[in-house]
Amino acid sequence: MTRSTWKSSERRMATALGGTRVPISGRGRGNVPDIEHPVYAIEHKAGRVLGPRLLLAIAQAEAAAAVSGKVPLVTIEQSSGPGRPNRRFVLLRLEDWPGVSP
Repeated sequence: MTRSTWKSSERRMATALGGTRVPISGRGRGNVPDIEHPVYAIEHKAGRVLGPRLLLAIAQAEAAAAVSGKVPLVTIEQSSGPGRPNRRFVLLRLEDWPGVSP
């Protein structure tokens, strides 16, 4: 992916979510988000590659939503090991995010 492509992708996502893209020169690796937002610390990734399990989960949620009329949503829980809390995430299509128009 070219530099201008991922920069454009970050700008589009920032606009859609009501944030502002933070230029590379304005952030250090790992502790400053790609997109400045009043509520969320947004790290944006763009590209064609998603893991097969994640793609399958997205397809299943979208198929169920088409039948039920509900909003598709994928949840992910990463096991962290004994004595440590698992990490849990929610994946939602951008057009289903409150306040974002398609």
